[in-house]
Amino acid sequence: MSEKKDKKRNYLRILFCGLCMGCADVVPGVSGGTMAFILGIYEELINSIRTFGSKQFLGSLLRFKFKDAFLQINYKFLISLGSGIVIAILSLAKIISWTLDKHAVLIWSFFFGLVLASIFTVSKRISAWNFRIFLSLAAGAILSYIIVGAVPLQTPETFIFLFTSGMLSICAMILPGISGAYILVLFGKYHFILQAVNQRDIYPIMVVGLGAIIGLVSFTQVLGWLFKKYHDVTVAVLIGVMFGSLRKIWPWKLDICWLLDGEKNFVMKHGKRIVTEQNNIIPEFMKNGSINIEIIYAATLLLVGIAVVIWLESWASKGEEPSENMKSKKE
Repeated sequence: MSEKKDKKRNYLRILFCGLCMGCADVVPGVSGGTMAFILGIYEELINSIRTFGSKQFLGSLLRFKFKDAFLQINYKFLISLGSGIVIAILSLAKIISWTLDKHAVLIWSFFFGLVLASIFTVSKRISAWNFRIFLSLAAGAILSYIIVGAVPLQTPETFIFLFTSGMLSICAMILPGISGAYILVLFGKYHFILQAVNQRDIYPIMVVGLGAIIGLVSFTQVLGWLFKKYHDVTVAVLIGVMFGSLRKIWPWKLDICWLLDGEKNFVMKHGKRIVTEQNNIIPEFMKNGSINIEIIYAATLLLVGIAVVIWLESWASKGEEPSENMKSKKE
């Protein structure tokens, strides 16, 4: 196979990685960062984004040397990955929204299996386990467990709040285990943004996007430094975050409190509900004298989720290593 074909194949592979990340990012409770970890592109993604905050890149921009600035970034990788993410979000937003409304247990079962398998997959990236690693994992798990159990807020739709929501959600989105979509749920903006995407409402999308860009470039500076100085501890914390997030994506839940769409107070009426608080429950295996078929379907999709992770890891392991250019940037 020619070098030209190899390059084409590799960037199609990265486009597919972006599609996987976009699919995960749409679901509140699942992180695109988890998919990046599984697919073996996480650290390259972090270091690629870090370039936008580097002195060399910003210096070139300030001197109006735009070509030099552009050549410093890993643009082929970022364009391919970003295209896949955008395609997935635009094409799947309506499907995911409908599925979460009509078949929530089934879709949560699939993602529960996916994240559960991801924990074991990502744990292989730690070179040596010791007390400090286990302590870091526990800290990440406790923090994530508390965050995903928080009660969503009712918040304004002002420029500042949308901008802040974008900043914080993108920081979560880049972390395996904490979903950026769920941060939007906590801030009361998930349904609002999802509706804006479906209706192509440009203004709120642009404001949230601006906050996301600034938050992403800033946060990756810190995350990249942690990977460089404390790699195994950082990975352990992220594994813990994924483990704690299982609280959110447990398929069977009992709604405790909810709002009617647009209402400000807790209500108990018929209509479209926005759930604000849930408890995880154990499903009944027998229902009305017969086996609860939903459990069979859910268990099957959980196993499918595990199988998908195993396949993705195997597929990703056959992909290319980061280029020498990227390796030098990481150093």
